[in-house]
Amino acid sequence: MKEICVGVDVGGTSVKMGFFTTDGQLIRKWEIETRRRENCEHVIEDIAESIRENLKKDNLTLNDCVGIGMGVPGPVLPKGYVEVCVNLGWKDMYPARELSDRLEGISVWVGNDANIAALGEAWQGGAKGFNDVVMLTLGTGVGGGIIINGEIVTGRHGLAGEIGHLYVRSDEKDCCNCGGHGCLEQVASATGIVKEAKRQLAESDMESSLRDCKKLTAKEVLDAAKAGDALAEQVMDVVVKYLGIAISHIALTVDPDVFVIGGGVSKAGQYLIDKIKVMYDFYTPISKNRGDIVLATLGNDAGIYGAAKMCLC
Repeated sequence: MKEICVGVDVGGTSVKMGFFTTDGQLIRKWEIETRRRENCEHVIEDIAESIRENLKKDNLTLNDCVGIGMGVPGPVLPKGYVEVCVNLGWKDMYPARELSDRLEGISVWVGNDANIAALGEAWQGGAKGFNDVVMLTLGTGVGGGIIINGEIVTGRHGLAGEIGHLYVRSDEKDCCNCGGHGCLEQVASATGIVKEAKRQLAESDMESSLRDCKKLTAKEVLDAAKAGDALAEQVMDVVVKYLGIAISHIALTVDPDVFVIGGGVSKAGQYLIDKIKVMYDFYTPISKNRGDIVLATLGNDAGIYGAAKMCLC
């Protein structure tokens, strides 16, 4: 009988991996360095070798595995095709096929890392028990994932869930990394929060503890806002306004059971959730019967949980 699923979360600096029971219990997790500087093929080779080594540690073989799920940072097209993955140096790759070929033909599934993190939270995290889930990951950028009827929605071109590039702010003059203007990522990411804070510090004479920060971070802005710093609170009012607009648009399009907020910015906890909910309610007056907003609970392990779950979908 197949005993375990393998979850692999491939990042630009490290690859996280884990063994799971088929009911979602984590057996073992570990990580290795991403050796992308030498040759992009080393990444797949290193993953295969590491899986073999750790199976041996647990007295398991590939025959005990249902399969392997793998999340990668970038769009994944139908049939597991990755046209380009800048963080890994991949071009024209079929990573699932490459890994399967190195592991005796075992079944391997691949998906975008943000989508897979959403699947992990839906399986064993903050959205456990729900079939229709939208996740927003507020980190250096803003990522997203959409789960409908328990399955990842990728869209025809692999772009579904690119929530960070929803247009929300008409007065944004600076250009987003995507080439657009007014993207959610420009205001709701950690980078965006710092940028908004610096903008308000420059335009206002208000006293603020933020003026004493040598190298301003999103955490400092959030901590100051929670402590009652008026300028920091103004910054967060701007941030949650646009999050509320984006989530309202998604709710009226997808109508999920629940929205999950993850990423480094989500460490602000219930303070952030409560402020988002106020704006979500304001911009979604059409119905009070709509998806709740909750915090992610799996942290950096969401990717390996979701990758393992892919084996069971």
